[in-house]
Amino acid sequence: MLTVREARRLLAQRLIRAGSETSGLDARLLIEGALETENPAPDMLLPAEALVRLGGFAARRLAGEPVWRILGEREFWSLRFRLSPATLEPRPDSETIVEAALAALKDRRGEPLSLLDLGTGTGCLLIALLSELPRARGLGIDLSQEACDTAAGNAMLNGVAERATFRQGIWTEGLSGPFDLIVSNPPYIPSSEIPGLSVEVREHDPILALDGGPDGLAPYRIFARTLPALLAPGGITVFEIGAGQGPDVVKLMQTGGLEFRGSRNDLGGHERALIFAPG
Repeated sequence: MLTVREARRLLAQRLIRAGSETSGLDARLLIEGALETENPAPDMLLPAEALVRLGGFAARRLAGEPVWRILGEREFWSLRFRLSPATLEPRPDSETIVEAALAALKDRRGEPLSLLDLGTGTGCLLIALLSELPRARGLGIDLSQEACDTAAGNAMLNGVAERATFRQGIWTEGLSGPFDLIVSNPPYIPSSEIPGLSVEVREHDPILALDGGPDGLAPYRIFARTLPALLAPGGITVFEIGAGQGPDVVKLMQTGGLEFRGSRNDLGGHERALIFAPG
């Protein structure tokens, strides 16, 4: 039998030997997941069934599977989001999109706004926004029906299911609008860079949600052509971008008729969210 303290020490040591840079955090989270409880007492003995679960979790982490994939859910905007093989993990840097959108809306947050989330995945952007905009309704679009089903479950889990709809589709095809706010965290990694990604990303995140075409800008070209007609007067759109893509994306959107309204940096100080409005 092992105590929580002993199990954390032993698992962290194994993870360190495997090259983990977050061994202590990983060990804590996996033990909490095995016990199905947060912040267990350090001297608590792990029951036999929890030890079995922990052994399975450890084997998966040592093989390169991310902790949150193993646990099956991740927090975003202080909300819970369940994952599936068809969805990205909601990552803290993407909260920048929610922050930028809410700031851009200013005093409109109490209005009955219409929202659109393109490439919705877990639904984290749309659901987080709906949690802050009590009269808004939103539509999430994803190429994967499995992702749409996952997002619908997350909307239910977080109490906004009556105001959220999720639909399988190809970006803006078949949409008519108008929308007061359009957000997206599209795939923006150049195709040639996919093989060089970490094993955690390359083998566990869906390629559809990563691959942005030869230069990583394919989705933004679609947005530049189609979003101006979908935005309501006074509407706003906010995109997530990859490192160094800001100038190219701004140029594309301006060519399509959108006006650049500024950007917002993520937790690491990198430009992450770009804000546009009808020109």
